[in-house]
Amino acid sequence: MKDEIKSQYHASLDMFQQAVENCPPMLWRRVEDKNQFWHVAYHAVFYSHFYLHVTEESYIPWPKHRAEMISLSPDDAPGEVQPYTQAEILEFIEYLRERIDPMVDALEMGAPSGFSWLPFNKLELQFYNIRHLMQHTGELAERLWAEAGVEVGWVGRGSA
Repeated sequence: MKDEIKSQYHASLDMFQQAVENCPPMLWRRVEDKNQFWHVAYHAVFYSHFYLHVTEESYIPWPKHRAEMISLSPDDAPGEVQPYTQAEILEFIEYLRERIDPMVDALEMGAPSGFSWLPFNKLELQFYNIRHLMQHTGELAERLWAEAGVEVGWVGRGSA
């Protein structure tokens, strides 16, 4: 089961990476967007990484993490902060990609989620986490298609 979960994390991350890589500069920080592309992208990869940890207390941040960037919703866009660049988000994606397999391998799927606000076990947390990443991938893919005619291709299975 863990191999299948890892495959779907990698496939989801591949699709998410396509959206980030193909975002034209005009959309990355467009001021009229309530949820700027860069912030949705950061939010999605941050929580994908965060929820792969065994517990909230065991969380080890990405080296370029800035605490002021955390929000529980992309609607809670940070105030006057320096946005992450596409290159930085792509670096974070690669950082996560390298950690997916060992992090999933370390999980006991029947154990509690490890996050007090998520009242289910680790197995369900993996589905929850992948769905969250894909919801934001779809959001960004739709924005790319509508605003720039850029399509994000489907990835059925991922490879490490």
